[in-house]
Amino acid sequence: MELTVLGSGSAMPVPDRAQAGYLLTDGDRRLLVDCGEGVLHRLAETDPGYEGVSTVLLTHHHLDHVAALLPLVKARWLAGADHLEVVGPTGTKTLVDGLFDVHEYLDGRIDLSVREVSAARSFSAAGFGVAARETRHSMDGLAYRFSPPSVDAPGETGPLAISGDTEAFAGMASFADGSEVVVHDCSFPDGTDVSNHPNPTELGRAFADADVGRLLLSHLYPHTGGREREMARSVRDAGFSGEVEVARDGLVVEV
Repeated sequence: MELTVLGSGSAMPVPDRAQAGYLLTDGDRRLLVDCGEGVLHRLAETDPGYEGVSTVLLTHHHLDHVAALLPLVKARWLAGADHLEVVGPTGTKTLVDGLFDVHEYLDGRIDLSVREVSAARSFSAAGFGVAARETRHSMDGLAYRFSPPSVDAPGETGPLAISGDTEAFAGMASFADGSEVVVHDCSFPDGTDVSNHPNPTELGRAFADADVGRLLLSHLYPHTGGREREMARSVRDAGFSGEVEVARDGLVVEV
């Protein structure tokens, strides 16, 4: 399975970071996790392109995670693609219906299906096995753990987890325990007055006892600029013993 970071940024744009978006590929299976502004441009630079991605999985409905969703519908229609599936937490259908209320001319251009999921049971998206866990954020959302289609294993034991937007807490660390790679919200450096997102020290403390090979710090606000090495060091100093890396757009990780 391959993870491509399409967007490592946040609701405050910076030139080198698109908003939230991650591409998972395994053979000919592709899954887009979140679809913030700028993600389509990054996706167009990949081999599958937006033509090759027919399933989007949303962590939650904040604008910096869904802003390019309707542009993806239009781009796929213009490219001749005939369908798209949108999967996400409760409220995803209301979100999509509202988008088409504003842009009625796109309604019916492609075969669009919407599926709502929860943490109550595991599910499949684009062939990937997925388990979910509720996040702690200003909006209800889900973190996800993934098992690739080429491996007959449940999502709960998958090698990759993506937190979405959330505080760092023991339950999230337990959910991700045993993962090879965890992409986790680390929006601000230490010393920033913020809630609903973790700083590096909080993240390192929460994951101190977790068996995780590599933490990718993502969803980065402009406040983190120039402090990336400091942030990675703070995660380790707070107790996390695995590898720590600050995500960047275009980063490709084999999982």
